[in-house]
Amino acid sequence: MRLFENLQDKLEKAFKSLKGQGKISEKNIQEAIKMVKLSLLEADVNYKVVKDFIERVKEKAVGSEVFNSLTPDQQFIKIVRDELMALMGEKNERLYFTQKPSPIMLVGLQGSGKTTTGAKLARIIKGEGRKVLLVAADVYRPAAIDQLEILGAEIGVTVFSGDRQNVEKICREAMKLAIGSVYDVVIFDTAGRLHVDEEMMHEVEKVREIVKPDEVLMVLDSMIGQDAVQTAKSFNDRLAVTGFVLTKMDGDARGGVALSIRSITGKPIKFIGVSEKIEGLEPFFPDRLSSRILGLGDVLSLIEKVEQTIDEKKAKELEKKLKKAEFTFNDFLDQIRQIQKMGSLRSILEMLPGANKMKGLTIDEKQMKHVEAIICSMTGKERSNPKLINYSRKKRIASGSGRPLSEVTKLLDNFENMKKMVKKVGKMGPKGLSRLPFNF
Repeated sequence: MRLFENLQDKLEKAFKSLKGQGKISEKNIQEAIKMVKLSLLEADVNYKVVKDFIERVKEKAVGSEVFNSLTPDQQFIKIVRDELMALMGEKNERLYFTQKPSPIMLVGLQGSGKTTTGAKLARIIKGEGRKVLLVAADVYRPAAIDQLEILGAEIGVTVFSGDRQNVEKICREAMKLAIGSVYDVVIFDTAGRLHVDEEMMHEVEKVREIVKPDEVLMVLDSMIGQDAVQTAKSFNDRLAVTGFVLTKMDGDARGGVALSIRSITGKPIKFIGVSEKIEGLEPFFPDRLSSRILGLGDVLSLIEKVEQTIDEKKAKELEKKLKKAEFTFNDFLDQIRQIQKMGSLRSILEMLPGANKMKGLTIDEKQMKHVEAIICSMTGKERSNPKLINYSRKKRIASGSGRPLSEVTKLLDNFENMKKMVKKVGKMGPKGLSRLPFNF
């Protein structure tokens, strides 16, 4: 995640300071401890949280038995990773459904991403086989209800808005509808509000009394740093929040809120927003994020993304085509779109162990869009048989895609080279795909 890049770099320097040491001692660990402390503070982690964290790491590191299979720096990394996990919670905290229908309230500041988070959450719950009702309980923000209705239609989930004026009435009628129509889960998208706005806080307290939610999830913008932690504490004191959803985790922020919030509030992070796409909400796993912060990758999340995104039937069909060297631009376009569903190329790369060390690697997210535009400008016959594409057709494709003629030519040349390679790796099955030169 981009927001942890600086933290990764600084922690890596701290770990390097222990390389070549025979064992961990109080003397040689001082510099590493100092660097870890500084890196966490610069990442905007709460000072008290950092202080307690450092004390625990130091206590465990000094005098600890170094495993034969680990070097001192590796042992130190393990200790830091374990403490990061403890800081954020040992395991993934699932949603609790104790009644039917089970109400979920989304609360937080305006602009935190509650409405889109509500739709993303509804999509996840629906995917688990539950019938979901979205409730537009934000009557203050212009177009908030319309936005939720558009998102609901996109994911195939009903949105209830009532009279669009009275929040308490909307919530009562929504619960009545949910009970009568046998919905499993009801998600309430409430209006954004400041914790110091007594009138608005009183309103959301009334909504809580009406719907009696199983979950009160506070949606927090991870980009606003320590201010988010203090706001979360205030909301928790008033509403007894059950968990947090951190949005914009793919941004450039320092990320301290993710490492501070559980210690300050005592409540877990349950989901994180990793992209603006409707698929861009993930359950929060402390162990996986700890590994990513330390540059160790997150292979489990990558595997899950692949399993959720890649169409198994299409994958088998592609394998057959590869074996027969019948791979076309139609197939390539389909692969591009499946990869795009997994998120940005950067986010996928960051799940690989050691990705933080690939300093010279640049990722042009736009390039895939350019390739897609070029392929979409081809006719059906041209995609199936690129040999039909002569100079005049190239010019038409370039004009239609808005890309230079040279890019069209390069794509066609690379595609032909790839087809030659297919004959060599096609018999290897899906494992051979990774060896294909998809460098377009």
